[in-house]
Amino acid sequence: MHAVAGLALLLGGCGGGDEGNGAAADNVAAPEPTPIAGQPTPVTPSTTLPAGDGIPGVSAPLPANEVRPADATAPVATEAGPQEAVAVLTDYFAAIGSGRYQDAYRLWNGRGEASGMSAKAFADSYAKYAEYRATIGTPGRIDAGAGQRYIEIPVRVTGRLRDGTPVSLAGPVTLHRTGDIDGATAEQRSWRIQNSGLKPRPATDTATQQ
Repeated sequence: MHAVAGLALLLGGCGGGDEGNGAAADNVAAPEPTPIAGQPTPVTPSTTLPAGDGIPGVSAPLPANEVRPADATAPVATEAGPQEAVAVLTDYFAAIGSGRYQDAYRLWNGRGEASGMSAKAFADSYAKYAEYRATIGTPGRIDAGAGQRYIEIPVRVTGRLRDGTPVSLAGPVTLHRTGDIDGATAEQRSWRIQNSGLKPRPATDTATQQ
């Protein structure tokens, strides 16, 4: 009898230990799943932001049907003015002074035709100068009408011929360009020499004609 009672107590003690161990196991957090090669890594579900909202410093995309407004600070193209005309004359006289007669010829309207000379005749007319310097005065106002632009600029030329004879010329030079109208080419919209009023002046007269 005592042996049977002892065996019952022993079995009861073993059963109680299993129950306690099970409760302790329930309190232990399950380990994180180990990623398996070739399988996608679990990620946190993303949050969709309303259109126009975003994280500070990060812009959210615009709605599909929304058009971003144009940049109000974008530069607006302007027509060539007096300073551009002066720049053309500066290049023209610099080309003559350095013997680049073909470059100077092309700065006349019609790629030289307005000079009334062929390219060769033009070059020959300036080849007699040993020195040729120009002083460009203050440009007048732009005369505009029927899509055309004209401007007069006073010029004074000094120099000398190859035989040593001093040269002094003065007078207005007229430049022309087409306005920024549809169909006009870049060449037509550029200032080009239309007419030259340069005439001989006494070599002692150094005043620029205004």
